[in-house]
Amino acid sequence: MVITATREKILIVDDEKTVRRSLNKALTMNGFSCDEAASADEAMAFLKNKPADLIILDIMMPGTSGKELLPELKRSYPDTAVVMATAVVEPDTIVNCMKNGAHDYITKPFDVDQLLYNIQTVLDKRNLELILKEKRQVLEGKVTEQAKELQKLFIDAVESLISALEAKDKYTAGHSRRVTKIAVDIAGVLNMKDADMENLRWAALLHDIGKIGIDPSIQNKPGILTPTEYNYILTHCTIGPGIVQPLVNETISDAIRHHHDSYDGTGLNQTVKYEDIPLISRILAIADSFDAMTSDRPYRAAMPAAKAVEEVKRCAGTQFDPVLVKAFLKTPILNSLQA
Repeated sequence: MVITATREKILIVDDEKTVRRSLNKALTMNGFSCDEAASADEAMAFLKNKPADLIILDIMMPGTSGKELLPELKRSYPDTAVVMATAVVEPDTIVNCMKNGAHDYITKPFDVDQLLYNIQTVLDKRNLELILKEKRQVLEGKVTEQAKELQKLFIDAVESLISALEAKDKYTAGHSRRVTKIAVDIAGVLNMKDADMENLRWAALLHDIGKIGIDPSIQNKPGILTPTEYNYILTHCTIGPGIVQPLVNETISDAIRHHHDSYDGTGLNQTVKYEDIPLISRILAIADSFDAMTSDRPYRAAMPAAKAVEEVKRCAGTQFDPVLVKAFLKTPILNSLQA
């Protein structure tokens, strides 16, 4: 597999010289510009004089480990993508790295084709983030009379994000828009205020955008996910807010971050529960689950709508907010189903 790169600069940080040289050779042969560092201190000293587009960072190194260095890297070089490298996949460690700003992880020994695919995917995502950041700066610098044009740029950017996600996975085609419709219907039953409704619309459209950074071979796996794979898929909840942060307010980012939280607090790596989960997230949890159940997936056919409704009702009080489940049952989509 040969990647046509634009000479992106990659810094390989690993205490094992043979690993660094092997990665350097594979990436250089495929058009990347590579440098090496044997420790955390050496990496930070190197970056002061020669910034990198992407860092491959060994999780476990003597002295300051990769997972300890990661937060400092993201503070000092927020526009640099970081891919963690590990010989042993520990779900908790991987999730913590993702929460601290890592874009992806790769496992040793490296499969060159998979390595190149993952790195190019991360770089593409980073480039998209930089474009969005630039657009936000443009938005903030424009005067009032240009507001309509700026709004168009904003909408175009959102549409591009959604299109990029749906292009990766045929099973997500239309999902975000259907979830938006269901969520807005629930909010309508609740008589949600206009400003809150607008936040809900954007959060619903963008709730799965973090899946841009998820390996499609796992996302589209035609079978039951392992616990490690499921944990990895859920990192899209932490990846997503980082992608859209240049475009949206904190309410929308938080809604995306918590949209897979269970109402009773029993969700994986969950930190809040009950009403401490943002209201928009609690609405999205129902809308997202209902559409997922009634849509085809790689591992199963779509569930009949009536059966999906019963499943939502069964999970009231555990996975879903029971008050919002009652609102969901009054929405137009449910009324048409029961007609």
